[in-house]
Amino acid sequence: MLKVGIDIGGTKIAGGVVDPEGRIVEKLRVETPTDTRALADAVAVMARDLSARHEVAAVGVAAAGFIDRERASVIHAPNIDWHDEPLKAILEERIGMPVTIENDANAAGWAEYRFGAGRGVDDMAMLTLGTGVGGAIVLDGRLFRGGHGIAAELGHTRFLRDGRPCGCGQNGCLEQYASGRALQREANDIADQDREGLGRRLAAVRDAKGVITGPAIARLVLADDAGALEALRRIATSLGEACGGFQAVLDPELFVIGGGVAQLGDILLDPVRLAYETSLPGFGERPVARFAIAQLINDAGIIGVADLAGESA
Repeated sequence: MLKVGIDIGGTKIAGGVVDPEGRIVEKLRVETPTDTRALADAVAVMARDLSARHEVAAVGVAAAGFIDRERASVIHAPNIDWHDEPLKAILEERIGMPVTIENDANAAGWAEYRFGAGRGVDDMAMLTLGTGVGGAIVLDGRLFRGGHGIAAELGHTRFLRDGRPCGCGQNGCLEQYASGRALQREANDIADQDREGLGRRLAAVRDAKGVITGPAIARLVLADDAGALEALRRIATSLGEACGGFQAVLDPELFVIGGGVAQLGDILLDPVRLAYETSLPGFGERPVARFAIAQLINDAGIIGVADLAGESA
């Protein structure tokens, strides 16, 4: 049974037809319209286009934001002007088949659980390091959504009291210390504080390009630059410390780390594991979680929301 999965991003809408084994049969991509009505139209057109060439049973749509418990309405979206938007009903009317709405991080986490790094475990937490920090939790083989449908916002747990302002309106959230954007901030701080020593190569990149991008930091990390490695160690330490706290509450068997920063593999995970162990209550006297890098990369949202399409919340 084939299903359509559509992942709405800030700059692009990616969609695909997915088979029961999590394989994408066909994939499409368009730019994300800024107007909300045009955005819904673009999603509907993509779904109809894909379903016209394949026998499709249902459509899943993933978007950043708070999705209600019934997986029908977007309560709030950070990058789209949706407030209690009845997106399921709007899209079902335009597409003519069942539609399921899901948070994008939940969709990616479910894909990793079903078809990626989380296969074979029952309890898993996923953190995605991008502009922010996305989260997904699977407990006893079920996606955990909470009493109101908006659980697993792991990036918005309070990491540091009176810490850096966050876009969510609070201060000190984890994503201000462990995201791709946080990595860039740390790299800039090192370049400012020690541009003739530890931050020399980071400062040189900024002088030449005007900005220190995530890919530039990754290249320096792979070249064993001490400044870039220190910037990475700082965000990895924050992530590991937070995972120690998540372990105390959720006790997952596995943490899956995704996002662009995660492509550094064990260079990222080694300091994460160290900080996790030093932050874990009862370390040395209790089982610990494994850490793994996400496998499905940019297709996770499409695959996960397609797999969830047509299922009850």
